[in-house]
Amino acid sequence: MMPKFFSMIKNKEITREQVMKDIIAGVIVAVIALPLSIALGISSGVSPEKGLTTAIFAGFIISLLGGSKVQIGGPTAAFVVIIYSIIQEYGIGGLVVATIMAGIMLIIMGILKFGSLIKYIPQTITIGFTAGIAVTLVSTEVKDFLALKIENVPAEFFAKWKSYLTNIGTLNTWSLIIGISCIFIMIFWPKVSKTIPGSMIALIVATIFVKIFNIPVETIGSRFQEISSTLPMPIFPKINMDVINKLFAPSITIAILAALESLLSATVADGMISDKHDSNMELIAQGLANIICGIFGGIPATGAIARTAANVKSNGRSPISGMVHSVTLLATMLILMPLARMIPMSVLSAILIIVAYNMSQWKVFKSLLKAPKSDVIVLLLTFTCTVIFDLVVAIAIGMIMTMFLFMKRVSDTTKIRDLVEEKVFDKDTNTVLEKADGRIRVYQVNGPMFFGVVNEFFDKMKEIESSVGVVILDMRHTHAIDASAIDALTRLLKHCNELNIKLCLTHVQNQPMKVLNKMGFVVKIGVSHIYETKTEAIEKAYDYVKELEAS
Repeated sequence: MMPKFFSMIKNKEITREQVMKDIIAGVIVAVIALPLSIALGISSGVSPEKGLTTAIFAGFIISLLGGSKVQIGGPTAAFVVIIYSIIQEYGIGGLVVATIMAGIMLIIMGILKFGSLIKYIPQTITIGFTAGIAVTLVSTEVKDFLALKIENVPAEFFAKWKSYLTNIGTLNTWSLIIGISCIFIMIFWPKVSKTIPGSMIALIVATIFVKIFNIPVETIGSRFQEISSTLPMPIFPKINMDVINKLFAPSITIAILAALESLLSATVADGMISDKHDSNMELIAQGLANIICGIFGGIPATGAIARTAANVKSNGRSPISGMVHSVTLLATMLILMPLARMIPMSVLSAILIIVAYNMSQWKVFKSLLKAPKSDVIVLLLTFTCTVIFDLVVAIAIGMIMTMFLFMKRVSDTTKIRDLVEEKVFDKDTNTVLEKADGRIRVYQVNGPMFFGVVNEFFDKMKEIESSVGVVILDMRHTHAIDASAIDALTRLLKHCNELNIKLCLTHVQNQPMKVLNKMGFVVKIGVSHIYETKTEAIEKAYDYVKELEAS
């Protein structure tokens, strides 16, 4: 494993011309990330500079040490609800420890090469939890969008909406007007310019409007009396076993979400630049970034899909653009942070509502509703659990449902054929079988033999009559078996022995043969009863039947 930045330097992939393009792309992405980082920090329940601090540290480390050429790291919308819930229950100190613990988990995941496991998570789960996160994010922004006077908003979805409806009478009309206006600006601005992000235009226009006309709405300055424009000093929290036990579950939630979102973002980027990221190196970089962010009082970070896509569209093609993005944000924080006090809160809510809409992938969600019923069940279950409970519960239930449905599909496609009854053999073999007068039975297992199909297999085999002399099991289409299948074969062998029936196997594939050998079934059945072809097995079986008849 080697970070992409160093491998590109080693392979001389970074040219002077490309460096200039990366610098420009980095500045453009920083312009996009600035209002987002502030908005995400505030919505997560921390002060605005902590969102920027996260984007600065995480963005630089993920680009410098990550496994993707173009990944942009920082705070993301997916974390807002999780961070808010952790702060509500464990406080800022708990969030810091949970972030550091999650970073350590991510590094371990990368070292153990868990990065490739992302391909085993189906689209129905990723779209389900992404859409669920989008809904919860919109729910989180209602208070500031309407400027409702609620001191403590509940973390739970239904309790949150009950609180909104109870306090709807405290709505600030100016805040609503500014928020809706900003949404329209962000929707239609791309028709004017695709280079300058609509979120920045909406933020500037709304801030100037509120300042000039002295509009009575809540701003960042009115909510946060002190906003730091300098980088914080590192703090090393005390961690003991009691703290670890208490924050283990939140840490897992952060680690899983960071891994999923960063690797999904890197995969999307791969398709845009025709490259392949190193998923394990990416996890290690994400882990280091979260540890550093935690030490400097930031919030959890991961790869940001929208900012990564913007980087690619701006011709960023190396990690330099991500590092420039971080340095630009640092300069902006040091110089312009005092001006952020004037930004209306409803503007930041409007920005995150648009982010939630874009991340929801509702068109894909809608198309998946036409998928097979089992996929629709997983999609809706993951979505519902994400909204009502949390991400880990949603993914766990979704994966369990997916595994059960997958096993059912495999079971449904694994068929046991009676080849004698179907008369699939050539003329000579059929003649031999006819002479055997039903005393030779040939079955073929089409598909893997595992615990999901063994009962059906054994029920079929129990139908074998005592008049049968030889049972041949063709395993040419059985490329995998498990311990349950060995147990079923052992029971079949015992059943055949009780009826004085000879059991033979043919066309045994590599994996089944290894398992048969390791678990001692080859010894039980005898090597002489395992044949290369059915023709050979049938010939030997006919000789055996003739011997039985003669005796």
